Amino acid sequence: MIVVYVETSAEGVNEVSLETVTLARDLSAAGGGVPIDAVVVGPAPAGVASELAAYGVRTVHHADADDFELFSGAATAAAVVAARQASGSVVVMAGGTNRGNEVLARAATRLGVAMAANVVSFGGLSPFVVTRQVVGGAALEEMRLSQRPAVFTVAGHAVDPAPAAEPAAGTLQPLAVELTPADLAVRVVSVQRESTDDDGGLRSARIVVGAGRGAGGPDGFKGVIELTELLGGSLGVSRVVTSLGWRPHNEQVGQTGSRISPDVYIPCGISGAIQHWAGCASSKVILAINTDAEAPMMTKATYAVIGDMHEVVPAINEEIRRRRA
Repeated sequence: MIVVYVETSAEGVNEVSLETVTLARDLSAAGGGVPIDAVVVGPAPAGVASELAAYGVRTVHHADADDFELFSGAATAAAVVAARQASGSVVVMAGGTNRGNEVLARAATRLGVAMAANVVSFGGLSPFVVTRQVVGGAALEEMRLSQRPAVFTVAGHAVDPAPAAEPAAGTLQPLAVELTPADLAVRVVSVQRESTDDDGGLRSARIVVGAGRGAGGPDGFKGVIELTELLGGSLGVSRVVTSLGWRPHNEQVGQTGSRISPDVYIPCGISGAIQHWAGCASSKVILAINTDAEAPMMTKATYAVIGDMHEVVPAINEEIRRRRA
């Protein structure tokens, strides 16, 4: 049995949670088709059971008492443990979001087992081995989860969310959870995001065009902005660009910025320091453009173009326009 902690919003199940359920389905198939349950904590959108049923979830355990109206990491972990006990699960999973990592870390502590964060795939089942991102995504590590239940989070965009070939029952079942005053000592009472902190969809973008010091100054982004618009992607920049004030911080990709996992990443004039690589290592395809053939980004890229971004990028833009015409 597998249970997945699912995050929701008013629009429905979050994308990373759907990705996690998709990986859970692969794990289920490898284990002989064991059922998959989900746990939803707090107010849930209408139709959440039907949405998850399409992805192969048998039962949605819903903890919807008044105490769950405001998010509490400890209380949510208690609900996850309760769902695990109700379902008899030997695997507990969640998306590798800030909230998912916090909740499962607390749940693992309650269960007395280790937790693996930011898993991208799994290997053998006996012993159960997972591969996860470490050092800010700059490296991969194999970790053996010998204790039960196995508890781990799944890195964002490690898998593509896909509905099941055959939907599951998707029944909604109330979940009773015993909480202590300590579980409710710390709660989120309000959330406010300023417009300058909005990443403009950078984290979820399927195409990202990056720019670094090679832009040369605040006026050197015309070509990459045009390429971003032509491809329908998002613009991401390196830390040095924001430090120099050339572009706003919400566009920064890296260890202290956004971590991205696009289908295609096109870093232009970015050397690829470890801090930046930590934010883009999960990109499926990287097309790097740089004058330095030995730059770290060029040596790690899927494809590399050696040249000045101010010459190469306009040429790419012109070719895209020509072909579309």
